[in-house]
Amino acid sequence: MTITKHCQPVIVGIYELCAWMQKKGAQQISPMNKGGTQTVAGVKVTMVHADHSCGILDGDEIIYGGEAVGYVMEFEDGVKIYHAGDTNVFGDMALIRDLYAPEIVMLPIGDLFTMSPREAAYACKLLKPKFVIPMHFGTFPPLTGRPDELQKLAPEVKVIEMTPA
Repeated sequence: MTITKHCQPVIVGIYELCAWMQKKGAQQISPMNKGGTQTVAGVKVTMVHADHSCGILDGDEIIYGGEAVGYVMEFEDGVKIYHAGDTNVFGDMALIRDLYAPEIVMLPIGDLFTMSPREAAYACKLLKPKFVIPMHFGTFPPLTGRPDELQKLAPEVKVIEMTPA
């Protein structure tokens, strides 16, 4: 919340999360729900389904954060990116492909708390992107999935590896 209080960004999110963030000091919230689309700073944002838990650690308590979601973002130049969140693979990723056709997808590959490279490779078959950016891996020991494993399992897409921070 320190960055939010300092920079005052527009927070786009599921209604419950935005309400919680406003309670914690966020000044600019833009809540929405699955299937909704809004434009923020020239970026068209559509909220889509995801398949994972959605709790917020608030002090020593976990509270309900609304349903799990992902986002399809379309930039002014027409580039479309799908950020899947912590999701597992699910068949409706084919609907995301059919409706939005993202060229770039950001998929978790860590395993244990998200899908592994195996499931992410299957998600690539459903989504048919040109590029995949693996995420949610390598930040602590139980997250064992690695980008090179995803590339071996999904040779039809270009895996762009970023260094976890």
